[in-house]
Amino acid sequence: MSNFLKDQKSPLDSVEIIADDISHIDIKNKKVCLKKCENKPCTYYCPTRVYSWSGEDTEIKVDYTRCVECLACPQGCPYNNIAWQLPKGGYGVNYQR
Repeated sequence: MSNFLKDQKSPLDSVEIIADDISHIDIKNKKVCLKKCENKPCTYYCPTRVYSWSGEDTEIKVDYTRCVECLACPQGCPYNNIAWQLPKGGYGVNYQR
């Protein structure tokens, strides 16, 4: 089996990711998440773990800088409670060499 990390270098070492200053993801109504959403699916269907809950499950947190723009979150929220738009500039994730 070949080694995924040749020379012990991560493929991400050559990628520069610059996050926008303003989130392109927003929770429409945090009370819906807290009071209605029982299983909190956003915390497990997002492949990059953008969504998390505080230790006491009293507040949902959104780390938009982790988003890879797969659009799973607005599709998977059972209450249609996630507002998502392309980041500023309208071009989405930009990978550079």
